[in-house]
Amino acid sequence: MVCLLRLNSYEQASMDTVALQTLLDLNRAFYARFGEAFAQKRPRLQPGIARLLPRIPRDAAVLDVGCGHGMVLRGLRAQGFRGRYVGLDFSAPLLTLAQAEGADPPPGSDFRFVQRDLLDEHWAQGLPAPFDFVTAFSVFHHLPGSANHRRVLRQIRGLLAPGGRFFHSHWQFLNSPRLRARVQPWEAVGLHAAQVEPGDYVLDWWHQGVGFRYVHLFTDEDLHALAAATGFRVMESFYSDGEGGRLGLYHVWEAADG
Repeated sequence: MVCLLRLNSYEQASMDTVALQTLLDLNRAFYARFGEAFAQKRPRLQPGIARLLPRIPRDAAVLDVGCGHGMVLRGLRAQGFRGRYVGLDFSAPLLTLAQAEGADPPPGSDFRFVQRDLLDEHWAQGLPAPFDFVTAFSVFHHLPGSANHRRVLRQIRGLLAPGGRFFHSHWQFLNSPRLRARVQPWEAVGLHAAQVEPGDYVLDWWHQGVGFRYVHLFTDEDLHALAAATGFRVMESFYSDGEGGRLGLYHVWEAADG
């Protein structure tokens, strides 16, 4: 039986370095092999994303962290967006799909795509900051290590204009009995529970082949603590998407002063 017990404190443990590399390699291999299959299973915007995108003005500067196959840009273009957009992802197959969404940009717009890995400490260098909005939908649950979560959030804070907004979502897979059943023991990927952090899981994948994904479960409490630690104010949070409208936890943060 897989233990789904989660410790209450986000800060209670740090990740074993061997485990960190294993989880990085696991997700990189997953998206290299299943990137296109993953995109095929997500042909439209999630309701929570569709709720937030109309808040972005047509002429805004937007950084889409973990842009995947370009669904955010598609949604922005559907509402007449003609501003500055940078889509960033580590997956070459997904970036190729995203670039198709950026074809034939409207006059005056600037659409760019950049291959970067958030685990590279220098991923934010050279980006055309500041941005009015940063989005990271279903991204952070694939980023292992609480120290990395805080570092990347501080870097995002540094890319935002004063008063800029950060829209992000986090997969709540344990709210689905079907997805809970896909949680696998750590031994399936050569690890054990003592090597990882509270909230870490590995899930199987069965579409166009068999694979494994690392995911981290963020709670609302976790996210409020992270916002306070990294220079943000939480403006709004809500659940949306999927079974019962509770498979995605969405947060809207504002870059705090100072």
